[in-house]
Amino acid sequence: MRTHYCGQVNESLLDKEIRLAGWVHRRRDHGGVIFVDLRDREGLVQVVFDPERAQLFAEAERLRNEFVVSVQGTVHHRPKGTENPNLASGRVEILAQEMDILNRAETPPFMLDEEDVNEERRLQYRYVDLRRPVMQQRLRLRHQIIAALRRYLDGQGFIDVETPILTKPTPEGARDYLVPSRTHPGRFFALPQSPQLFKQLLMMSGFDRYYQIARCFRDEDLRADRQPEFTQLDIETSFLNEHQVMDIAEDMIRHTFKEVLGIALPDRFPRLAYDEAMRRYGSDKPDLRNPLELVDVADLVKNCEFKVFAGPANAKDGRVAALRLPNGGDLPRSEIDECTVFVARYGAKGLAYIKVNDIAKGREGLQSPIIKFLSDEALQGILKRCGAANNDVIFFGADRAKTVNDALGALRLKLGQDRGLVKDGWAPLWVVEFPMFEWDEKEKRWIFLHHPFTSPKVDDVSAMQKDPGGIRSRAYDMVLNGTELGGGSIRIHDQDMQSAVFRMLGISDEQARKKFGFLLDALKSGCPPHGGIALGMDRLVMHMAGAPNIREVIAFPKTQTAWDPLTDAPAEVSDVDLKELHIRVQLPPSAKDGGGS
Repeated sequence: MRTHYCGQVNESLLDKEIRLAGWVHRRRDHGGVIFVDLRDREGLVQVVFDPERAQLFAEAERLRNEFVVSVQGTVHHRPKGTENPNLASGRVEILAQEMDILNRAETPPFMLDEEDVNEERRLQYRYVDLRRPVMQQRLRLRHQIIAALRRYLDGQGFIDVETPILTKPTPEGARDYLVPSRTHPGRFFALPQSPQLFKQLLMMSGFDRYYQIARCFRDEDLRADRQPEFTQLDIETSFLNEHQVMDIAEDMIRHTFKEVLGIALPDRFPRLAYDEAMRRYGSDKPDLRNPLELVDVADLVKNCEFKVFAGPANAKDGRVAALRLPNGGDLPRSEIDECTVFVARYGAKGLAYIKVNDIAKGREGLQSPIIKFLSDEALQGILKRCGAANNDVIFFGADRAKTVNDALGALRLKLGQDRGLVKDGWAPLWVVEFPMFEWDEKEKRWIFLHHPFTSPKVDDVSAMQKDPGGIRSRAYDMVLNGTELGGGSIRIHDQDMQSAVFRMLGISDEQARKKFGFLLDALKSGCPPHGGIALGMDRLVMHMAGAPNIREVIAFPKTQTAWDPLTDAPAEVSDVDLKELHIRVQLPPSAKDGGGS
């Protein structure tokens, strides 16, 4: 039906007869000559219909946008002065000799070059949206990235192994999507949040280098970089420590950026301990392109009269931190008030600040409602520690450490973007030495920071039980430009340690046996030391494509309410189908008038 793609037609084909097939991108009638821009996945080419071929010309007059056609013709130079340097085919055109209209099309719901189309409408007509060149480019880039990753791993001796989609519900940090079993009434499969347990079982089976481009499912609240179903590159190895696993993953990402984008990432990614990341950036996924940093000042204000500072400064779980904005003295009070409202979203009760008008004048050169509560010694200490200069503004967070980190960490990102401080380029890093556990104040119990199969940095169970909050894990996250691309860890390979971790998390031996009995049994069958990493493919492609969110690099995504406008899923199920599954649906009053949007 065709001999060439539209975007591949160039001067090398001059005077040759070729056949093309694709969509009518645009039709123009200029002085009795019809020009059609024909489009396929490789690009556009201009087709000319001469009125001297009367029947063919009449057929071309009936063409409309998005008609599917096949055209046969001869390649000619475009007339001088009509070349289009923006197209690969821009120096040539096709003089049509034959045309078949393969399918007509109704007027599309939006034009392919139309901007600011409502996203819900784009997703409803995704098959049209995906025809847009930018979407074609993004999905082709996704293919190139995944192909490059596969080539790298194949070259390193990894084996691609598929793992089950229908599996057992296990706690991994988010709600499971459940699938009722018709053949086992009252029982449910779960869609996997990750292949975590199966890849560990593969290590116990002797496959010491495994990978998989895995589909994963999590029933959680969505945002720009989350979807209910997503793709991750899952990797697991045996007989390697965390540094060796990170070296492999890092080299793989460098290889992919170089092969696909021609970009050379640093030869060694910086490695930042979790505690330092939280102290300096208020985040465990800091964007190192942003030069702003948090500075601890609790020791300078713990004896001041300002209880807002003194209270957290003397509290065990408190923090008082400063964030200096260079040349921020021009911020009007209205913008400072906006920043105050902004940090309130993260639990902050307020946002104290000091404007540095003239540092040489000491107290007199500062402007703030709080300076009257601070001694000269405290003020000078704050200015010196922050590296303050004239025309700076210093913001303060004082509360529980988590609240300060969340609020000032978010404000750091906002100010960096708003003030144009974020540098261009790529800033990858590793965040390491995460806490093994964190205390859940609401549930009054320890919870895991990553997942319950992560190995602690101690081999002694009693040491872990003695100081759970002080134990670090053998976990690591890869971060790129402020986004967590993925994370991994060295896993627990000892049955006694795994049982002890379950107990630390409030999972009784009986519950552990019920949920993880197959894993505990496997750990006793000769389990090698092992560990791995999982990288989010959607997030990686999003960054490499320069897309605003992961929905832009997924062929058929859901909205932020986990609804699919294209198929109107999730959908109701008939009573007959529910009866076969032994299920009865009882909706809460608020959901009875629901709908996709």
